Amino acid sequence: MNTFLKKGVSYRLAAAGFVCVWVILCWPWLSGSVTIPFDAKAHFQAQIQFLAQALHSGQSPFWTHNVFGGSPQVADPQSLIFSPAILLALLTPSPSFREVDAYVLAHLLAGGLALLMFFRDRKWHPAGGLLAAIVFAFGASSAWRVQHVGQIASLAFFAIAFWLTARMLQRSSLLSGALAGLAGGMMVLEPDQVAMLGAYVLIGMVLAHWLSGGWAAVRASLAPITVASLAGILTIAMPLLWTWLFAEATTRPEIDFVEAGRGSLHPASLLTAFVADLFGARDPAVDFWGPYSPAWNAKELFLSQNMGQVYIGALPLLLLIAPGLTRGWLWDKAIRPFSLLFLFMVLFALGRYTPAFQLFYEYLPGVKAFRRPADSTFLIGGLGAILAGYVLHRLLSEENLGSLKRDFAIGAGVVAAVIVLALVVSADERHLRDAWWPAASAVAWFGASLLVVGVLMRWRNGIGPLAAAVLVTGVIGADLGRNNGPNESTALSPDLYDVLRPETQNETVRALKRLVAQPTGSPRRDRVELLGMGFEWPNVGMVHGFDHTLGYNPLRLADFSDAVGTRDSIGDPKERKFTPLFPSYRCRLADLLGLRYIATPVPIGQVDYKLHDGDLKLVARTKEGYIYENPRALPRVLFVGGWQMADFDGMKAGGRWPDVDPHQVVLLDSEPPEAIPEGPSTAQAEVKLGRYENTEIEIEVTATQAGFVVLNDIWHPWWRAQVDGVDTEILKANVLFRAVQVPAGTHKVRFSFHPIEGALAEFRDRVDPPRDIEDDLPVPGPMQPQIASGDAAGRFQPALATPSRATLETLRLGSVPQPQIGERSHMSSTREY
Repeated sequence: MNTFLKKGVSYRLAAAGFVCVWVILCWPWLSGSVTIPFDAKAHFQAQIQFLAQALHSGQSPFWTHNVFGGSPQVADPQSLIFSPAILLALLTPSPSFREVDAYVLAHLLAGGLALLMFFRDRKWHPAGGLLAAIVFAFGASSAWRVQHVGQIASLAFFAIAFWLTARMLQRSSLLSGALAGLAGGMMVLEPDQVAMLGAYVLIGMVLAHWLSGGWAAVRASLAPITVASLAGILTIAMPLLWTWLFAEATTRPEIDFVEAGRGSLHPASLLTAFVADLFGARDPAVDFWGPYSPAWNAKELFLSQNMGQVYIGALPLLLLIAPGLTRGWLWDKAIRPFSLLFLFMVLFALGRYTPAFQLFYEYLPGVKAFRRPADSTFLIGGLGAILAGYVLHRLLSEENLGSLKRDFAIGAGVVAAVIVLALVVSADERHLRDAWWPAASAVAWFGASLLVVGVLMRWRNGIGPLAAAVLVTGVIGADLGRNNGPNESTALSPDLYDVLRPETQNETVRALKRLVAQPTGSPRRDRVELLGMGFEWPNVGMVHGFDHTLGYNPLRLADFSDAVGTRDSIGDPKERKFTPLFPSYRCRLADLLGLRYIATPVPIGQVDYKLHDGDLKLVARTKEGYIYENPRALPRVLFVGGWQMADFDGMKAGGRWPDVDPHQVVLLDSEPPEAIPEGPSTAQAEVKLGRYENTEIEIEVTATQAGFVVLNDIWHPWWRAQVDGVDTEILKANVLFRAVQVPAGTHKVRFSFHPIEGALAEFRDRVDPPRDIEDDLPVPGPMQPQIASGDAAGRFQPALATPSRATLETLRLGSVPQPQIGERSHMSSTREY
């Protein structure tokens, strides 16, 4: 056996075996007969399709105008821009469902191989490494929550960083340190709670190494840890700055304790570690009846039924109990830190059900940013895989093992007691009839696992590593394939998501694309609203290129959400949330948004009770529902001659618009750079939308007077504007939108998205906020009688003069004509005395 270990032959065979298991268990998805559903399609398929289309059309993917009035993709941790998905996007302009599924599942393959390398570096038995790899890839949340693409990626990079960090510490290797830093950076590059918890595991590894090795270990590891830190910082610095600034501006800058607690793992869910399908999560013939179901505690917890599944296989769990616990092997120095981290993950997952989570929430950095303690089930599966693999290594390599009868008796007793408890719980909930078959299956799988361990013990000196690996692989592969295999949470028919295919022939999609089409140069770019068309619909605009007022994303800019009324998704018409500023589809904000078409599966009057006959026009009837037109929807670009100051926050809270014509007055929350009289103005102008791309917009305007080009896209501080090639200020207009001032004549206005420059400027302003301009102006002295005086032309001027033209230009307040007696200057820096 040692000869095999030294030559690495056994580990090459173990890796080959793991790849074979991966192909077999993933074949339903790899063949295309099923696809990963829910978030993997409704959210991530649309994201990667948008990314691919942007790259292949020569555009930047850093901003999308297709959802929520516009959103900074570069800062969205779920955009996949900074993930290996960009390689798939570069290969094809239209990644298929099967290709995206293979990409997701490849993460599990990479993570499993990394754990094999971890075992190989320690010269542990290859059968243990193979067991760990299979359980990592197909146990607990790795199998049941594969639709959470970002978290699967974080888990895979965690496994890679875990192996490289261990190698860095073991060998004091600078190269391993650099690679570990890169892998750790990739793990947190698009941050989620799995990445945060994975980072804590890596930190725990380093601390455990220092504590066990003393100052010698600290000194030897400082250089590689420094290299790792630098590599990680270089990888994540800018993306994390973008994400942080975006998160601060969204509806979820922080999750409160009560909301986070609603994502806790119910203690009863731990029963699924022993009885895989106790609550009917996998069986379509059984209505799910466990925690998170309406009949259990729907008001206390908010989790999907698949989030509570923590089954890692009968054999791994049996090994953890006996001989892992019975002989104290889980407390071995080599594995003790991971045992403690495993317990930490279980405690964290239980959330509100233990007092520990209050401490975690208050004192562990990052916890307040995420909403589901149950996300640690990913790490429970990963660390459980390592622990089980180590116990199997000890079992197969221990020279003086002695009798295991006592250990097996204890293990069998614990398993039997838990299964009985599961039946008691099911009887108490009146679901004993639904639970008896899963319980009987659990008895069979644990019995088979006990038999396998017995065979390995009886002939362990005569059986080779290859035979041991084959035996273990067969049992655990069959177990996880049967109990964690394709189900309604992880594998559905691809036809259910046809609307997300670019080539779809869906009637509603085709009708909307036809309706919003405009000739070149038209100032119109109409928006649509997909009002509760189904879970897979909210992000279809990212696939088909039209602009949706809503969308599907847990992170939305709060300014837009507060005004328009958004939720994570809009899969059902009942989820439409109206606001004071958007109380109905017949409102000023809907018109300004250019919301022209509304598709809904029910008559619109069943959703918007404030509509009157004629407010909206029914223009199409499809198999999916109705398409209504808002005939008052304004173009995407307007030229407006006048302006008026407005309190945007007050408008969002109260819902009252000033009584002005949006063709004559643009509402601003600050005075324009070039001061012109406040008030309405009728202007004659021709506006052409010459170019409209993700991050580049060009507008040509010819006007008879000075005024404002109003772009009805959401205002964001990372956009910049130029008029005829000269930088100009983007004014926040009409609560949400953008406007720039232009003089009379023909001009070209260009908007461009600058995330690096914009983010750095925003960060600088947060660190060192700019002072109010008025704070820098001289404080007027005691009030004196005003004495009129005349200038060279004989015009009267007040004795208290306004700041000079040079001062105004320095302060970027623009030039203002000198006010006549009795007139008020429209400048924030001057007052009437």
